[in-house]
Amino acid sequence: MANFEAYQEYQRIDDYEEDSPPGEEDLLVHVPEGLKDSWHHIKNLDNFFTRFHQKNGFACMMFSEFFELAQLLFVVTFTTFLVNCVEYDVLFANRAVNHTGPIQNPLDRNKVTLPDAILPTQECTARIQENSWIIFLLIMAAIFWIYRLIKVICNFLNYWEIRQFYIKALKIRMDELCNYTWQEVQDRLISLQREQQMCIHKKELTELDIYHRILRFKNYMVAMINKSLLPVHLQLPLLGNVVFLTQGLKYNFELILFWGPGSLFQNKWNLHPKYKRSGNRLELAQQLSRVILLMGLANLLLCPFILVWQVLYAFFSYTEVIRREPGSLGARRWSLYGRLYLRHFNELDHELHGRLGRGYKPTSKYMNSFTSPLLTVIAKNIAFFSGSVLAVLIVLTVYDEDVLTVQHILTAITVLGVTITIARSFIPDEHMAWCPEQLLQCVLAHIHYMPDHWRGNANKSETRDEVAQLFQYKAVFILEELLSPIVTPFILIFLLRNKSLEIIDFFRNFTVEVVGVGDICSFAQMDIRRHGNPTWLSEGQTEASVYQQAENGKTELSLMHFTIKNPRWQPPQESSVFISHLKEKVHHDAQAGPSTQLLLSEAPLCTSLQSNESGTGADNLLASVLAHPVITASGLQGRDHRLIPPSTAASAAASVLASLSTSQLAHTSRGRSHGLLPSSVHPETTMYHSERTVIDSMSNSDSRVRSNALQSEFASAEMSLHAIYMHELHQQSSHPPRTSGQWHNPVPMRDLHTHTGYQAHSGLSSSISVPTTVHLGGWQEVEEDEEDDQEINSGSTPKQGTGGSC
Repeated sequence: MANFEAYQEYQRIDDYEEDSPPGEEDLLVHVPEGLKDSWHHIKNLDNFFTRFHQKNGFACMMFSEFFELAQLLFVVTFTTFLVNCVEYDVLFANRAVNHTGPIQNPLDRNKVTLPDAILPTQECTARIQENSWIIFLLIMAAIFWIYRLIKVICNFLNYWEIRQFYIKALKIRMDELCNYTWQEVQDRLISLQREQQMCIHKKELTELDIYHRILRFKNYMVAMINKSLLPVHLQLPLLGNVVFLTQGLKYNFELILFWGPGSLFQNKWNLHPKYKRSGNRLELAQQLSRVILLMGLANLLLCPFILVWQVLYAFFSYTEVIRREPGSLGARRWSLYGRLYLRHFNELDHELHGRLGRGYKPTSKYMNSFTSPLLTVIAKNIAFFSGSVLAVLIVLTVYDEDVLTVQHILTAITVLGVTITIARSFIPDEHMAWCPEQLLQCVLAHIHYMPDHWRGNANKSETRDEVAQLFQYKAVFILEELLSPIVTPFILIFLLRNKSLEIIDFFRNFTVEVVGVGDICSFAQMDIRRHGNPTWLSEGQTEASVYQQAENGKTELSLMHFTIKNPRWQPPQESSVFISHLKEKVHHDAQAGPSTQLLLSEAPLCTSLQSNESGTGADNLLASVLAHPVITASGLQGRDHRLIPPSTAASAAASVLASLSTSQLAHTSRGRSHGLLPSSVHPETTMYHSERTVIDSMSNSDSRVRSNALQSEFASAEMSLHAIYMHELHQQSSHPPRTSGQWHNPVPMRDLHTHTGYQAHSGLSSSISVPTTVHLGGWQEVEEDEEDDQEINSGSTPKQGTGGSC
């Protein structure tokens, strides 16, 4: 009965036989006269909108696919050549070679040349034909290569249609595509829908509709990671809790659940109707269990071939990099699990990459703040002994270059150099001082998610180990990918099969239908009433049970992120109520917080505390909010030589957010909307005034690009402030502070109307008496678009600045 009630809480879908969801049959397919062209036949839109833009157009996408084919062909051909066509006894001089031809220099008669080590074509071919395993592997590789070739040809036709759509419908030339932000492309698509009525079942195409199509399956993956449904946490002897999620394992998850044979989805947009009924859930779970078992056995059967490919590809990809930069293995990257755990619902790839890219440096600093004294001593001695031997070898080679002809001398020099580089990476800077709590707060400002037990435990190794699960060494990433062909079959057979019934229930309970979009994950609707968490500011606004709640404030933070990134989006009523109440809470807490001018005046000191020597205006403001509680608690005097009253990061963030709201209103009243650029601080600070002067002095095109960049920068800063503020309030709600003369008790969201007189103009329907719908691109609608976030560069180690004393 309980399952049936939960089942009824979600919209169910009739059994559609069409290949398209309801309304989809005409979505971007019905084209009015005058616009008809080849692109009107496109029906699969899930990967249509953003892939073309984010991969920089037709030429880049096709060249990428072409070179993938070329790489596969090269690896197979070159490996076959190395195994069968090289005479290694001759190459290593284990067998003498006597040149019988006319040679001018007699000393060259026994000299080994490269052609001497390569077998003739006929002998090489005979070796290949005699080895049945080589023939079998070549046939398997040829079949896979032909399959990839057919797929590339199909993609070529699809990409060409998309190219025509961008040129003829959106009026964007391919040579100008890289100059357009995603928001601009999205606005043109929405405007085209209004003008041409491409979708006859919907008058308006919203931003959320587009995001749902692009991120349909990714939202499901994010939700399953959030609800701990996928078996990625392993308990191993000696190692304890280990997170294991590789590209191969993720591919198998998606193959089983979304688009493979026997998957839960009958096409790209519809869940199979039988999975929407609760009557046969046990039978469906057994069926899914059999599919998982077969997939696990297939992985086990193909394990040797996949493993060989992984080893070869890793060897050709990383060997030269390791030789040139041995320290690159010690660089860190965001793990695949970390990208899913930290991802908001409805967050595009480039938005996620930009956000994690901004969090790369503070997270690296936090991880580098942990040092092992014993490991440091060992590393110093290893570096000393290896350096001593290497110094002697270098001196000898300088004195007489014939030393290089000694057997294995170059190998010894190379190995010693790599050993020294690796050892030095474990030796910390003696002049560096860190404050782990402040660094972790700075990390939180960018990644937006942090378990409650990290608070106050930033200096503990357990917290560092959990951060390392999200932010892993590149060497660990390579090792996991190499082990993936071996581990994946066992995870599928012994762990994922046991989750079959939970997976069936998850897709039945958390799938909803949207007209013109199809089946989506209900968490992606960011509905506070259905999936809100009372401890995350939605108390009194949510009806969700513990099973239906998103963990770690995922629903609330995702709603804020999407609203800030898409300021023109009109949230539904429940979401508007939450945003309006949050705005009231911000203004209430801002009254007890420090002034924005005080925070700006502290920016240089706070930037030093954060070791952010090259921070922008938004970064400096964020550093001020994070470090302000430390400064006030230390008893430092302000510029007027008076003690600054203690305050929390929440009140400081609220003060800045309220200032952004006020400045945005001032901009709107003057007829100019610059998004998140606070106009109220232009006259007082050169940080903003100088940038405005630069904008005014540039051409219109450059000014537009610069303005979009500033808006994107401050939009990211605003979301960071919201993340800090909401985490602080969550902590106060979960662990209320003791009452004292300097700390303010939190005001519940539902009681705000009795504590503040702030009112906003009504933006909701007249049926509810609540404050207005709020657009958090500076709390108001923004006229200009944001610039796309830059891609994350996880392959290089960030340069550390000079840390401040904690």
